[in-house]
Amino acid sequence: MALVKVTDLEKNQVEIEFSIDKETFDKACVASYKKNIGKLNVPGFRRGKAPKGMVEKIYGKGVFYEDALEITVPDAFDAAVKEAGLKLVGRPEYDVEKIDDEGVVLKAKCYTYPTVEIKDYKGLEVVRNEKAVTDADVDAEVENTRRRNARQVEITDRPAQLDDIAVIDYDGYVDGVAFAGGKGENYNLKLGSGQFIPGFEDQIVGHNAGEEFDVNVTFPEEYHAEELKGKPAVFKTKLHAIKFDELPEADDEFAKDVSEFDTIAEYKADIKAKLTERAAKEADYAMEEALANMVCEKLEGEIPAPMVEVEAENMVRDYDTRLRMQGLDLNTYFKYTGQTLETMREQFKPQAEKQVKTRLALEKIAILEDLKIEDKEIDEEFENISKAYGMEVEKVKELVTADSVADDIRIRKAVEFIKANAKVVAEAPAKKPAAKKSTAKKATAEKAEGETAKKPAAKKTTTKKAAAEKAESTEENKPAAKKTTTKKTTTKKAVAEKAEEKTEE
Repeated sequence: MALVKVTDLEKNQVEIEFSIDKETFDKACVASYKKNIGKLNVPGFRRGKAPKGMVEKIYGKGVFYEDALEITVPDAFDAAVKEAGLKLVGRPEYDVEKIDDEGVVLKAKCYTYPTVEIKDYKGLEVVRNEKAVTDADVDAEVENTRRRNARQVEITDRPAQLDDIAVIDYDGYVDGVAFAGGKGENYNLKLGSGQFIPGFEDQIVGHNAGEEFDVNVTFPEEYHAEELKGKPAVFKTKLHAIKFDELPEADDEFAKDVSEFDTIAEYKADIKAKLTERAAKEADYAMEEALANMVCEKLEGEIPAPMVEVEAENMVRDYDTRLRMQGLDLNTYFKYTGQTLETMREQFKPQAEKQVKTRLALEKIAILEDLKIEDKEIDEEFENISKAYGMEVEKVKELVTADSVADDIRIRKAVEFIKANAKVVAEAPAKKPAAKKSTAKKATAEKAEGETAKKPAAKKTTTKKAAAEKAESTEENKPAAKKTTTKKTTTKKAVAEKAEEKTEE
């Protein structure tokens, strides 16, 4: 096996001509024969007993070539790439030039890792806005904790009102016919939450426990179920009970119950310290993202399409993982959103390209600044990964290479270098007032907001849709350069994916 020649094409594309010697290929053909002989019928021979030469005479000399190529091409190609000193991206496209008594000659078109340039990456001016933590922020955290520790108290001396929890049965009908997902029993509905379609919750207000009544509503024109859009509906409803959340008093006893502190003052001080620490981290992260965007814009060079495609595919897989954590999958998500796998890939491509460019920029800066990686840093990183995923260090080393770990450390050092050499300002310069949103765009935005707010009355039909909307919102708000800076690195991602596979098994 040997490299024959490398021909430069265009835009980081090359053609690699390489060969497989006759002895190696013949051995692969024999392996294919042994693998497939039991499946072939040869007149005059029992199944699996016909000699290789006879099979080739009946089926043609190339009957075993396809399998033999699958066996031999990967190693031959890798050897040729190594001999040529190339770093490739994406999958090659193979063409067999000839197979004869001397062996096999093939050509592979593939993309090389791009050569890029970057200038003026020192002294970048960046804003660092750290949110000041106020007493109102602390009080809001205390209030959230009070709500989480609330107890439900049943009400028997008055009718239901907004903010109560109504325990109801409901059975929906359109044109006198029950519809799928329109029925529920002993459902706890927070009145005023907007969880059901407009008008439903308001019509429960004023009723007493034990009452049975009709709720008359009209499904929104933008409702997701085509057969219910704009249709009037009647929900036969029974109000079993009325409850409300009784919140604990925010006093010293409350602080003792929910924290390790003895007084509410100490508890609030701790909350403020944690909120301040979180605000500092968020400010640092936002600053890193801004700097990453700046260096991304300064990158010069052609980016091979396969790099972007692979990154977009990785983002699809990450998205699928997040959906599964919410009890969904891509097929369910596509059902509710009308998207397809292909449209999702296309939507991710701009973000994927940005992430690829940002990582390339940081890699180039690491080279230009000669950022060194010590062996002990790689060992420490392996230790950190093993602790994070509960794996033995040796197991982690089976999943990821020291080189990939070093690459990720180098990227982080490049980020730190840019930060250390940036001109950081505390506040953003004054901006001109934004142009008013055009009537058409405003209407579209209002309509979209309305669609999000209008939830179906039948809870059983909305749970997965709500999760899908939440997942979609999460993805839209995700920083573009998140995966290329100091967050989930390539090595940690590989370990996470392997750990996920083991969990699913």
